[in-house]
Amino acid sequence: MNSWMMWLVLAGIVVILELFTGTFYLLMIAIGLLAGALTALLSPESAWSMIVAAIVGATATVALHKSKYGWNHSKREVACDPNVNMDIGQSIHIQDWQDQGNGKFSARAMYRGAMWDVDLRGATAHAGLFVIEEMQGSRLIVRPA
Repeated sequence: MNSWMMWLVLAGIVVILELFTGTFYLLMIAIGLLAGALTALLSPESAWSMIVAAIVGATATVALHKSKYGWNHSKREVACDPNVNMDIGQSIHIQDWQDQGNGKFSARAMYRGAMWDVDLRGATAHAGLFVIEEMQGSRLIVRPA
């Protein structure tokens, strides 16, 4: 079996492993292995194939990591994350606010068929439409719309 065929077999094995794990990083390594196969096809020297496979695989992996599909390092609080909680970003109408002192205001409002405790974040209290920024248990934290 030629060396370029071995590179293709290795790339196929890595793609099969990727199907079991569901990560795109193994696909980037498979791209590097395919580049190694092409290099082995053009040049029989195995050192160049390994160097090209390593460079292309590492570059593809870093490019994936930096893209929007890569690992997300932002530690976003679950209470504020609209990808976790469908209520974040939704509108709620508040009729009246109760002053809690020190510039803090709270209210009770109907939202999704139930009464919720609502706290106002960083604004003056007035009746009207507000946007949900965060959920803390059964308490909604809102800002003016």
